[in-house]
Amino acid sequence: MDSPLSAISLLLLLLLSLFSAAHSSTLGVQYISKLLQIQDRERAPPTLQIAAARAVLHRLLPSHSSAFEFRIVSKEKCGGEGACFIINNHPSSYKYGAPEILISGVTGVEVLAGLHWYLKYWCGSHISWKKTGGAQLFSIPQSGSLPRVQDSGILVKRSVPWNYYQNAVTSSYTFAWWDWERWEQEIDWMALQGINLPLAFTGQETIWRKVFRQKFNITNSDLDDFFGGPAFLAWSRMGNLHGWGGPLPESWFLEQLTLQKKILARMYELGMTPVLPAFSGNVPAALKDIFPSAKITRLGNWFSVKSNPKWCCTYLLDATDPLFVEIGRTFIEEQLKEYGRTSHIYNCDTFDENTPPVDDPGYISSLGAAIFSGMKSGDENATWLMQGWLFSYDPFWRPPQMKVISIVFF
Repeated sequence: MDSPLSAISLLLLLLLSLFSAAHSSTLGVQYISKLLQIQDRERAPPTLQIAAARAVLHRLLPSHSSAFEFRIVSKEKCGGEGACFIINNHPSSYKYGAPEILISGVTGVEVLAGLHWYLKYWCGSHISWKKTGGAQLFSIPQSGSLPRVQDSGILVKRSVPWNYYQNAVTSSYTFAWWDWERWEQEIDWMALQGINLPLAFTGQETIWRKVFRQKFNITNSDLDDFFGGPAFLAWSRMGNLHGWGGPLPESWFLEQLTLQKKILARMYELGMTPVLPAFSGNVPAALKDIFPSAKITRLGNWFSVKSNPKWCCTYLLDATDPLFVEIGRTFIEEQLKEYGRTSHIYNCDTFDENTPPVDDPGYISSLGAAIFSGMKSGDENATWLMQGWLFSYDPFWRPPQMKVISIVFF
């Protein structure tokens, strides 16, 4: 039976392309295998994951909280490497009031994906966002009368290690005004859908402000012209524009950082691998005044209003400048300091809807190397996740330009 866990996928995920890089396939597999081992070792304790999964069940279907038992199992139970969930009739189901269905999984996410699978395929229910129907659970029999599965049980294996969710602009299209209550609903939905590799970009402006202000002497006023407003942060982060819709209110910084910590805590509790941002080279204009010898290029106009330089034509720090790796390292270290941990996967898309200033593959290679060096100097186990949108969006990206980025990893 095909696994529903691969329903949401990424068009191009560079960390997975390591598997297919013809010149270094063995090294790529070793790299990913090592990362998976580290993540398995650092994952939340099984008791915490089970508690988090049971809390999701209670929020979703409180009338059936006692009808299911959840267990965390090793990957060996899945038949070797990889992740899975297993659905069985509970051995005590014949007893009155005892659990009826036993769902086991390698993580809390796998357990909840198994719950969703059972509710969908054995009870005829449907779980979606509220805007698209919400959780339609009326077809589920009452507790004590749940359908039994075949005696041999059901094993569903994950076909790939990760199920990715969101893209670089989802935070502004959808999440801009979400509070914790709404985020909790979304994380519940993610887990039930088997998503275990979500972007976690909330609150990064607070981290950036600490980095630029404390380490590089850039003032809050200067950063007001750098950060976009709440609904435009995605394009500000990608270096498409700066300052548009801003400045951010002072209360925003603490509120968003507090929210991010709750988001990360819940994701980790469920066994997810949240993806944090990394430094792309996009810098405030004030950096060139504070460091006049820094090599900084002004990029071309994105779709900014009347090409007004107040909003358009952002600044890119040259990869060969010593500040590049220093800023990249400091940003990773500050996130580790603030959040207490990381899952070692970082997203960075320097030219998302921005055309590089030159098409020399050597330039692209040096930029990629600097980005990755910044990550690795802050986290020795860092892995770079890159989205594929920019490669299909801009004809600039031809095979020679794309190839040099994958070489960066080796």
